[in-house]
Amino acid sequence: MKKRLPSLSLSSYGAGWSANRRIAIAASAVAVLLAVAGIVALLTGGGNGHQAPGTAAPTPSGSSPSSSEAAPKPSSGSGSVSQPPQIAEPVAYDKAAAQMLWSYDTRDTSRDQQLAGMRAWMTTETKYADWASVSGQVPDPVLWSRMADQDQHATASVTEGHYPSAFKQALADDPSAITEAYIYVVTVNGQLQIAWTKGGGGAEERAVTLAVQCRPNHDCTLAAIAPSVTQ
Repeated sequence: MKKRLPSLSLSSYGAGWSANRRIAIAASAVAVLLAVAGIVALLTGGGNGHQAPGTAAPTPSGSSPSSSEAAPKPSSGSGSVSQPPQIAEPVAYDKAAAQMLWSYDTRDTSRDQQLAGMRAWMTTETKYADWASVSGQVPDPVLWSRMADQDQHATASVTEGHYPSAFKQALADDPSAITEAYIYVVTVNGQLQIAWTKGGGGAEERAVTLAVQCRPNHDCTLAAIAPSVTQ
């Protein structure tokens, strides 16, 4: 296979869920879930979860993206980033979200547009929204520019999505724990097809664990990206 160019990755650019968001979640509806060792490991990234395969090349030194980067104004548009679907089921929504997060096209989408498009998927409840874990997946401006110079783009396909066993067990132990924030944890697996100029390209497997908010009688929204994958 030809030498890979740096690509947008859900695992190599994220710095993990920010501490204040973890505290907010732990202090609210998922406090009971966090008492279960598997969920603590999931939310802190310190457990036996594995990193997603097929990570991209590291961000060039001195150009790391800011974990608190604000989303561009809606007026910047969202380029080729798909719009959030009207789905009220956690696994189905997270599968769509993973496909959106893995896909990109530097030929017609600027970095600001990529961020704006991703931001549209987020919950508006700031207490639970960890935007830093999502925006941190987008390469810094220098790397995005280099990718654009090569017309790099990627199309994702999702093979399956499921609730991690630790989350299911915690929920079974105390079903009422989820009824305040309605935050669900879902792991999604899939594949990414990457291409660039002069016939360059490749494929890689992807996996990600997401937190999604699905309140009753409301469409789901994205809350955060976990720092490691838990099956």
